[in-house]
This record gives sequence, structure tokens and C-alpha cells, in this order.
Amino acid sequence: MLGQQTLSVPPGGRRPLLLSGHERALNQIKFNREGDLLFSCSKDNVVNVWYSHNGERLGTYEGNNGSVWSIDPDHTSSLLITGSAANQMKLYEVASGKCIFTWEFDTAVKRVAFSEDGTQVLAITEQRMGFRGTLQVFRINRDPASWTTQSREPLRVITFSGPKATVAAWAPADQYIVTGHDNGKVALYYHDEKEPESGVDAELEENSVMAHPDHIVTDLQMSADKTYCITSSKDKTSKLIDTKSLSILKTYTTATPLNSAAIHPTRPYVIIGGGQDAMNVTTTSARQGRFEARFWHKVFEEECSTIGQHFGPIHSIIVHPSGKCFASGGEDGYVRVNWFDQSFFNVKPYGPQLELAAEDI
Repeated sequence: MLGQQTLSVPPGGRRPLLLSGHERALNQIKFNREGDLLFSCSKDNVVNVWYSHNGERLGTYEGNNGSVWSIDPDHTSSLLITGSAANQMKLYEVASGKCIFTWEFDTAVKRVAFSEDGTQVLAITEQRMGFRGTLQVFRINRDPASWTTQSREPLRVITFSGPKATVAAWAPADQYIVTGHDNGKVALYYHDEKEPESGVDAELEENSVMAHPDHIVTDLQMSADKTYCITSSKDKTSKLIDTKSLSILKTYTTATPLNSAAIHPTRPYVIIGGGQDAMNVTTTSARQGRFEARFWHKVFEEECSTIGQHFGPIHSIIVHPSGKCFASGGEDGYVRVNWFDQSFFNVKPYGPQLELAAEDI
């Protein structure tokens, strides 16, 4: 067994990249499909894009007036979508940084995500000021000659009559949408772009599971093949869930509220992070606050290692599509990129007899 340890200097002596481009806490970070670009957004109105291999800032995307809650680049790295507290969702051209189109909503946009083929985008809106929380899906015009012409009307709207959704993601082949809610529920909705159904969540919900009873789902990320996902919650647990049946496959229990969780695509590990609430950080040391990124064995549900670098809670964790590194964004306003050395990929923490084959990961 690998045994719990603290990795202070990442792999092969290569120090972590420290990306400083935000003045306030990070909300979300995302790699593009190839992993050469890293996008970040925070509670200031700045959206940055960085080269992941050396941490150089490539540019910024301007025009947001409030906290930018969520970002997502499409599969070709040509378009970027953002959702903000200014009740707006914006579409940007990645290469030029130009804002192509803006959608207006009644409340803040808390989560955005492109579909697999980039022709649709989902948006989760906040429940506030008498407005119900919603999940809205929009069709994206991908013709560069007419990018500035987009439909303002959603393909479908799911209105949440009960607990509001906080996170959402597309399931395999964009046939379903998985949502996480503020009461701990994870729900599944069928999606047919040719015959999209709008209505109240209770009528359209195909399946649901109470993954984190009475605690908010803070993050939901898919595996590489999207057949299962991982959630994190303030109830100090992270869960691996089948995206078709919504059965809870694994549970990772920690001693701290969790804000984010990610699945390594090629090794049998999940990475989770969080920490004591930001309002109490000034009275807490980094060690007591538990601000580390924690590695758990995906199958055996055992904590293997920790990497502690942030000076506040971790808000977002994302793993490189190839699994070569992972990035974390925290309350301290920094993004840290940690590259793994070859020993990470060669080590057999439970011995060769219990080592998983590539097709089993």
C-alpha cells in the first residue's frame, strides 16, 4: 500500500506552476480537450486562459460585470461559454477573445456546459427574487460567418419546483442531463434535441438518488467515457455514481466539507478538495483547515496521498485529459498546476495482483 503522505514538491523535482491572474477566489477551472489550454474564472469579473505546460497567460476574456461562476470551452477550442452573477451567459471566440453573443436571464447563471458536439449548451440559473431555478438548453450556431447570430430562445426549459439545481453535466452522447441539487439529490433527465420537452422537473425527471442528504452538491464531473460521474458535497463526502442507473458505486468520506472532485482518466484515483469555510479561514492554520488536494483509490476507497499548497479552501479541481497533471483553484485566488512524474504512472500501490488493467479504469 502506498500509505498516506504529503507531496510537497511534485513529480521529478518539477515544481508546481503558480498562476496568478485573479484578485478574488476562483470559481471554476477547465482544460480544453487537448489539455494545452487552461481556462479560469473567479469572483472578480476576469476570465483567463493559460498555457498549461508553462503557466504563461495567453489572454483574458472581458465584458462580464459580476462574478463569473462557470466556464466551458467547446471540443474544438474555438468557442468559450461563461455564466455570471450579472444574469448573463456569454459566448466568446477563444482565439481572439471577442464576445460573440450575450444571453440575458432573470437571475445568475451558476453552471454552463457545452454538449459533446458543441451544438448545444446548458445553463443552470439561480432561484432568487421570486424566480424559480431553471435548467435551459440553447442551440449554438457554429458557422463562423454568422457566429454573432444566435437564438435567444431556449430549446427547452426545466423549471425546478423543488430544490434548485446547483450543477449539471451532459451524459454520454448527450442523451441525458445529470443535475446535482442543493438538498443533495442527483437527478437524470432525458434529452432529445429533435423533440425537446419543457416543463416542471417532477414531470420530466427520469431517475434520482439522494446522494448527499440535506447537503448541497458542490461539484459534478464525468469520467472520460461519461458512464459514471463523481460528486462532492458539504457533507464531507464524495460519491462515484453510475450515470444510467444513478446507483452509488463508491463513497469517499473525509473530515472536511468538499467543493470539488475529479476522476483521473488513466489511473485508479480520484482527486477531491475543499476545506473549512472561507469566513473562518483567518482563524485557522492551513493544516487545520484541511486545504489539501486528496488522492483516493477509486476502487478500494482508501486515501492514498495529499498535496497541500493552497492558503484557503480549494474551490475547483480538474485533471488534464491525458492524466499528465491536475490543476486546482482556491480561495487564495491562485491556480496551481501539478505535473506527475513517471513514477506516478508506474507505481502499483496494492501490488501487481490487485493492479487494475487499462480497460478496467
